[in-house]
Amino acid sequence: MKKILFLFIFAYSTLNFAQKLPNGFVYLEDVDASIQKELRYLSNNNFIGKKIDGYKNNCVIITEQAAHQLKKVQTELLKKGLSLKVFDAYRPQEAVNHFVKWAKVLSDTLMKQEYYPKVPKSQLFNQGYIASKSGHTRGSTVDLTIIDVKTGKELDMGSPYDFFGVQSHPLHSNLSKEQKDNRMLLRKVMLENNFKPYENEWWHFTLRNEPFRNTYFNFSIE
Repeated sequence: MKKILFLFIFAYSTLNFAQKLPNGFVYLEDVDASIQKELRYLSNNNFIGKKIDGYKNNCVIITEQAAHQLKKVQTELLKKGLSLKVFDAYRPQEAVNHFVKWAKVLSDTLMKQEYYPKVPKSQLFNQGYIASKSGHTRGSTVDLTIIDVKTGKELDMGSPYDFFGVQSHPLHSNLSKEQKDNRMLLRKVMLENNFKPYENEWWHFTLRNEPFRNTYFNFSIE
């Protein structure tokens, strides 16, 4: 009896937890659990080198409209033996504030060689790599790549996720044919499903006609 009661309380609390998202937001896995994820800002594997404020759980939160469009993308990719892998989607404003605070500490260059070897940290604001506002905070922007379902390996896109440099521009010319083809595959399938690309980052897409165009949210990812 105690075990049954415990399971009931656990299930109820989980349901309650899921309902705390603002109206219009969903957990991506509730729409399509086959989409893979690797939340870089929940780990030390990012351009700062430590977990980012506001990331408390390994879950992808996104607007409902964007989630259903990603499901369509995933359906197309699975037919080819491929899958989406999400690095980031909704991002709390406190995470953006963390980026801004870090960028102002010029002596903190722990991850420079891996993420911004040719960009002086003093130029991250001027060159647009760090800003006080982010489209991610509106909930309909997503950072992602494509993986091979059988191997789990990411397709070679020619530069790592979150690399600060011209190599990350989607149409960068100094790439192999395979790298260009992989970028174009991602770009094509996202464009066909109502996402628009960002011309400085091959991994970055925003839903067209996003529902919260002028609202920047600040609830934690948990």
